[in-house]
Amino acid sequence: MHGVDDAGATETIVIWIERKQGAIWAVGRAVNPENRASDEPRRDDYLFDGYELDDALDAANGALEDDLTVSESDGRPEHLKPFTRGELLKPLERWFFGRR
Repeated sequence: MHGVDDAGATETIVIWIERKQGAIWAVGRAVNPENRASDEPRRDDYLFDGYELDDALDAANGALEDDLTVSESDGRPEHLKPFTRGELLKPLERWFFGRR
């Protein structure tokens, strides 16, 4: 998504859900990740980590909704769909069960 920083410059906001080692779901949020020296997330990028997918979805969609509200109030409305359980489980099931 796109927003505006305090100085009025355009910024890019990325929110993601990932599956980490140990069966942990994690939600991250980064601002202008394209300007970083590394593609690796920083420790403080993470908003949530836990075992329940529904909790991860709640955290990710809450962050998305908050950022969309701020973007809209800044005059930059965007229409993005929320994260869904199906979009996360399909690739995980393909990997786990070896389906293509």
